[in-house]
Amino acid sequence: MARTTRELRIRRHERIRRRLAGTAARPRVAVSRTNKHISAQIIDDEAGRTLAAASSVEAGLKGTNGGNIDGAKAVAKLLAERAKAAQISSVVFDRGGFDYHGRVAAFADTLREGGLEF
Repeated sequence: MARTTRELRIRRHERIRRRLAGTAARPRVAVSRTNKHISAQIIDDEAGRTLAAASSVEAGLKGTNGGNIDGAKAVAKLLAERAKAAQISSVVFDRGGFDYHGRVAAFADTLREGGLEF
């Protein structure tokens, strides 16, 4: 029985999440990507709280296209600023089952440039 692309991604994400968890000291950056948008959250899994979030559908990023690398970089820059404001400097990167390539890789590189360590 053939599995859909979405089902395969979810299985990869479940496999990743078995080994990966965000703590108060090192929260998890969870990336979510669609064809048109990209969003991410910084999550403390122990407390079950989202510490910071950014998305390409926000009003402040209205002119950017979340479906390309430039849009992913803009969202990552905004998330890095919000992380700095929340005094977060070290994180664990959760690619969400997506390939570490293209928008996801550009997102991660921009977070590193913004001062987050992972």
